[in-house]
Amino acid sequence: MTDALKRLSDEGVAIWLDDLSRKRITSGNLAELIDSSHVVGVTTNPSIFQKAISSGEGYEQQVTDLAARKVTVEEAIRMITTADVRDAADVLRPVYDSTGGQDGRVSIEVDPRLAHNKLATVAEAKQLAWLVDRPNTFIKIPATKAGLPAITEVIGRGISVNVTLIFSLQRYREVMDAYLSGLEKAKESGLDLAQIRSVASFFVSRVDTEIDKRLEKIGTDEAKALKGKAALANARLAYQAYEEVFSSDRWAALENHGAHRQRPLWASTGVKDPAYPDTMYVTELVAPGTVNTMPEATLEATADHGEVTGDTIRGTYEQAKADLDALAAVGIDYDDVVQLLEDEGVEKFEQAWTELLDSTAAELERLAPKEA
Repeated sequence: MTDALKRLSDEGVAIWLDDLSRKRITSGNLAELIDSSHVVGVTTNPSIFQKAISSGEGYEQQVTDLAARKVTVEEAIRMITTADVRDAADVLRPVYDSTGGQDGRVSIEVDPRLAHNKLATVAEAKQLAWLVDRPNTFIKIPATKAGLPAITEVIGRGISVNVTLIFSLQRYREVMDAYLSGLEKAKESGLDLAQIRSVASFFVSRVDTEIDKRLEKIGTDEAKALKGKAALANARLAYQAYEEVFSSDRWAALENHGAHRQRPLWASTGVKDPAYPDTMYVTELVAPGTVNTMPEATLEATADHGEVTGDTIRGTYEQAKADLDALAAVGIDYDDVVQLLEDEGVEKFEQAWTELLDSTAAELERLAPKEA
């Protein structure tokens, strides 16, 4: 079953699971995926935690204890989520050790309500890193305008970061610049650059979902012929930008001091449109030095019938640029699309966080010990 996943790993793609729950940890399922499916990392987000905690499985005793202490709902969520991330990081620690710190990582996101507040994002990142207290943790920070200087500041303090919610090529370049600026700050502070890692989560499927909807509305044969091309073209051009930035003189100076590249991570790789192959955002985005974080259904589909044919990114840049130009020619406003997706992404995570607050508050009330 796992030959395709092994081939993917052999091509230089790190396979991460885009999901986490306490049951997945305690049942041994996460350890099994590491052993049998070449999984070398885990990503989480507010939606994933909302789903996991709302299920109630494995959380009752901790929630009861938190209710007895009469903690706030925000503190309860932080205690619950950081416990899961800490335990998952321990499960993945052998991978972290064997890869020299490159993989074996677990990501936890700052409160999405802070996405437009630099100072609060930095403070939250520091707090999360302290709470989890594991070297193989990534703190996830959204790539909003306010997030960019926060990324520089957090990297500059030696905290490893997963930059999330990247949709546009311009913003991706700004993210890489923020990372390099952070490394330069860390170097000035005398920190060991070799201990700092980062990935940049470039979202894929949502780009097709939004642009395909607009192409359908345009309705011409020319427009419809472009459906399903935008997301791959966008991601492939992002990899071109990555190659350019990480072959620059600025990067070379940092690399000479032990710095590591910020790897591109393909996120949102579950296919939304059943008309497309369910492994499309995996097998069509293969290149060395990348990460693909997959929902379990996509991981299983890739293991079952994914066709990994080697590098499917390098050598495609001219066609990718032509595809984006063709989209513009039929009336697709790229800048409008990517800004909408960023705004919606933050909004969706805020909504999931609100639902998590509500459901956790209800559980705290239900499990609160009755006063004698």
